[in-house]
Amino acid sequence: MAGPSRTVMLLVTLTAIFTLSRIANAETLGTIGVNWGIQMTHPIPPAIVVDMLKANNIKKVKLFDADDWTLSALVGSNIEVMVGIPNDLLDRISSKYSHAKDWVKNNVTQYVKDGGVNIKYVAVGNEPFLKSYNGSYLTTTFPALQNIQKALNEAGHSNKIKVTVPLNADVYSSSSNTPSSGSFRSDINDLMVQIVTFLKENGAPFVVNIYPFLSLYQNPDFPMDFAFFGTGSRSINDNGKQYTNVFDANFDTLVWSLKKAGVPNLKIIVGEVGWPTDGDIKATPSNAKKFYDGFLKKVAKKEGTPMRPGGLDAYLFGLIDEDLKSILPGNFERHWGIFTYDGKPKFPMDLSGQGNDKYLTAAKGIQYLPAQWCVFNNEAKNLSSLASDIDYACSNGDCTSLGYGSQCNNLNSQGNISYAFNMYFQMTDQDVRACDFGGLAKIVNRNASQNGCLFPVQIVSAGTRIAVAKAMFLSLLVAVLLFV
Repeated sequence: MAGPSRTVMLLVTLTAIFTLSRIANAETLGTIGVNWGIQMTHPIPPAIVVDMLKANNIKKVKLFDADDWTLSALVGSNIEVMVGIPNDLLDRISSKYSHAKDWVKNNVTQYVKDGGVNIKYVAVGNEPFLKSYNGSYLTTTFPALQNIQKALNEAGHSNKIKVTVPLNADVYSSSSNTPSSGSFRSDINDLMVQIVTFLKENGAPFVVNIYPFLSLYQNPDFPMDFAFFGTGSRSINDNGKQYTNVFDANFDTLVWSLKKAGVPNLKIIVGEVGWPTDGDIKATPSNAKKFYDGFLKKVAKKEGTPMRPGGLDAYLFGLIDEDLKSILPGNFERHWGIFTYDGKPKFPMDLSGQGNDKYLTAAKGIQYLPAQWCVFNNEAKNLSSLASDIDYACSNGDCTSLGYGSQCNNLNSQGNISYAFNMYFQMTDQDVRACDFGGLAKIVNRNASQNGCLFPVQIVSAGTRIAVAKAMFLSLLVAVLLFV
C-alpha cells in the first residue's frame, strides 16, 4: 500500500504545481481589455455598459478620466480599471503636491475599499508628447507623474496600483525603418529616459498606443497586407528577425528604444490598438474584423513579437463609437468602436482569439428617442441658404459617414441633405427647433434610412435622464414651496 500512496500523492502534488503554474501564467501571458471613452452626445448609462462588459467577459477597461458616475457603476464588478487624468489637469497636479494628493483621495482612495472598484493603474495624461501638441505638456507630465506616485505611496496604494503615462508611438522612431535602429525622439530623449527609469523604479509599465490603420491611412504607398497579421508579400529582415506586419515592427522599435534607454526589461502594455469601421475607404467593418481576428489570435497564441515573445497585454480601441471626437486626424475618429453608438456589435468576433466568431452581446435596456427623423423638405421654394444650412448641420452634427468611401457615400443629393439634417436633429435630442432651417427641413415618422445607409434615432442618454430627473425635482420643489 505504501508504494501506490506515494504515487498518488506525487501525482496530486504535480497536478497542483501545474495548476498553480497555469494560474500564474494566465496573469502574465497576455490579456485583452477595452478603452471606454465617453466623447459622445448621448452616452449609454454606465450601469448598462458595465453589464455589457460582464456579458462579454471583458475583464479590463481603460478610462480617460475618473468620472464618478462611471466609477460608481464599476463598484463590485471586479473589472480591472485604469483610470485617467486628462491632459488639462497636468499643470495643476504638477504645480502643487497637495493637488495630486487631493486627486488621489477623491478619485482613487474613495473607490478602492473592500467591494469597491478594482483600480490597477492610474494613467497620467493621454499621449501628452504628441508632436501636434507643440510641447504643451513637456514640462508638466513628469512632475505630475511623480506627484501622483508620491500621493499613492502616502495613501498606501502603491503596492497594488501603478502609475504610468499612455504615450503615442510617435515618441520613438527608426532611422532605417528597422526596429533595431529605434530610439526615442531626439527632442524628448532625455525626458523619456527620466520617465522610463522612474517607471522601472516603481514597478510600473510603459503604455503605448499602436495603430496599424494610421500607417496605412497616412501613407498611400504603404503595403496593405503589412497592416494586418498573416503571411503577406511584405517582410522586413532585421538582423535575422523577420517582420511580416507593422504592429510587430512598431512594438519592437519601442523594445529597442527602451533597451537603449537602459531599461531593456520594462513591461509594455498596448494601451490602444484597433481599426475603425467608417469615415475612410479603408475603414470598413470587414477590414476591422480582419484586423481583430489576426490580432486576437496572436494574443491567444501568446506569440508576442520577435524581440518580446510570449504574452501581450492590450486594450482594444474602442468600446463604443464617439460622435464628439475631433475629426482633425480624419473622419474615422468617430468610428473606432466595436459597438455602435447604441451598444450593438458591428461584426462577429471572438475576444478569446479562438476563432469562434459570433456577435458579441449587445447592450441591454437601451431606450430610444421617438421614432422620428428630420429630412429635406422637397416642397421648399427658397434654397438660397441650403449650402450654409448643410454646413451648419455638419459642423454641429456628424456627417463623417458621408465622405468618400464611407458607408453613406452612395446617397443622392437629397439623401445627403436629409442625412446631415437628421444627424443634427438627433444629436440635439430631437429638438423641433433643430429641424427647421428656414423651412428646408421637416420631421417625418417614416424611417428615412436608404440605400444601405442608416439614419439613426438617438438613444435616451445618461445625460438626458439626469436632465429629466432634475427637471422633475425642480418642479416638485417649486410645487412644495408654493404650498408652504
